[in-house]
Amino acid sequence: MKKRLAIRVEMLPKDINAWGSIFGGVIMGHMDVAGGDAARKYTGENCVTRAVQRMEFIAPVFVGDMVAFYTRVLRVGLTSITVYVEVFAERFNTAGEIKVAEAEIVYVAIDKQGQPTAIKKEEESG
Repeated sequence: MKKRLAIRVEMLPKDINAWGSIFGGVIMGHMDVAGGDAARKYTGENCVTRAVQRMEFIAPVFVGDMVAFYTRVLRVGLTSITVYVEVFAERFNTAGEIKVAEAEIVYVAIDKQGQPTAIKKEEESG
């Protein structure tokens, strides 16, 4: 499955940490939103975060950076879906983007009662 742009967010002064860069938890939160959106679109169900299998911060993010969150479905199980989230920052007043973070996040599809529900594969839901 190819990657797609899920969200773009401008980093603001309210998101800064004590060292002058954007707090990692802010980036993680946006990664979870982007990954959850990809999981929901793939499954057609509400999805909840089950686990972060791997997360890596590669470079700092700063106030004024425009940050893009790209997603790609990696694996689909009976009730779970693993989404790869890749994050790029476009620095204020510079050209191009640099990769700043990546993660693999597992979501579980749930029904209206909040219980895990089977995921139809794309070819089945067609």
